Amino acid sequence: MKRLKIGIFLLLSFILIISLAACGKEDVQKVRVAEVTRSIFYAPQYVALEKGFFKEEGLDVDLKTTPGGDKTMTALLSNGADVALVGSETSIYVASQDSKDPVINFAQLTQTDGTFLVSRKKMDHFEWNMLEGSTFLGQRKGGMPQMVGEFVLKKHDIDPKSDLKLIQNIDYANISTAFASGTGDFVQLFEPTASVFEKEGKGYIVASFGTESGHVPYTTFMSKQSYIKENKETIEKFTRAVKKAQDFVQKESAAETAKIIHPFFEDTDLETIEMVIDRYKSQGSFAEDPILDKQEWDNLQNIMDEAGELPKRIEYNELVNTDFAEKVSK
Repeated sequence: MKRLKIGIFLLLSFILIISLAACGKEDVQKVRVAEVTRSIFYAPQYVALEKGFFKEEGLDVDLKTTPGGDKTMTALLSNGADVALVGSETSIYVASQDSKDPVINFAQLTQTDGTFLVSRKKMDHFEWNMLEGSTFLGQRKGGMPQMVGEFVLKKHDIDPKSDLKLIQNIDYANISTAFASGTGDFVQLFEPTASVFEKEGKGYIVASFGTESGHVPYTTFMSKQSYIKENKETIEKFTRAVKKAQDFVQKESAAETAKIIHPFFEDTDLETIEMVIDRYKSQGSFAEDPILDKQEWDNLQNIMDEAGELPKRIEYNELVNTDFAEKVSK
C-alpha cells in the first residue's frame, strides 16, 4: 500500500512537471524581426538579444537581415515578418499607396542619420564649401541617407545637382568598394566602414550628417496595424525590452556595449566597435527612449519634401503609436 502511494505521488509529480513545462512553452511568444541591415548603429537591439531582455519578457525573437528598405517592407507586408526595423520613410511610402492595413511606427531605435562624410584627402580644417566642384559619391536615391545628404548640402548652400558631380547609381553594398578603388573625392558612409577607412588611410571622416540634420526617426520598429491590434501585449513586451537595452547603452561604457554585441560583428575588431559606439553616443544617435515625437516626424517629412521624395504629408497620429513607448518609459 505504501509503495502504491509513493508510485502515485511520483506519477502525479511527473505529470505536474510536464504540465508546467508545457505551459512555459505556450507562454513564450515568437516574434519575427526583419532588420534593414546589420549595423553597429542598431547596438541597443543586439544588447536586448544578448542580455536576454526579450526573453525576460517571454519573447523568442527571431532576427533576420533583409538588405534594403524595399525588401524589409516586403517581408513585413507579406507576413514574412511580424516587426520591421527600418527607416520611418518606408511607412510613409506604404501609406501613400492607400494601404488598407498601414504600417505603424511604435518604437524608435535611432534618432539621427548614421552616416559620415569621408574625404579622400586628410584635412586639418574642413568647410562644406570644399565640396563645390568635387565628385561626391552619395547613397541610393530615395533612401534616408541620400535624402539627409542632400538636405545637409542645401543647408550649406550647395546645390547637389549643379555645384558638384553627384554619383548615385552605385549599389549600397558597393559604395565603399567604389570609393576605395578611386571613385569620388568625397563619400557618404556608414560605420564601421568610415572608421575602418580612416584607420587604413583610405579616407578621413570630416563631418557627421547626423549632427548636421538634427533629430529624425531614422530607424524605427514598426508593424502592420492589424498585428498591433491583435498582439498588444506582445508589442508592449517588445517595447519594454527595447527600453531596457536603451537604458543599458546609455548607462554603460562603449567598451562594455562593444563586448556584448561583438558576436553580431565577428569580422570587426572590438576596438573599432567601441570607437563606433562611442561616436554614435557622443552625437546622440541612439534614442534614449522608444518615443517617436511629433517634431521628429515633421523633420523627417521636411527632409523628404526637400529631396522631392515625399509622396504626400501624413499626419503624425496616422502612422505613429506612442502608447507602448510612453507606458514603458514611465
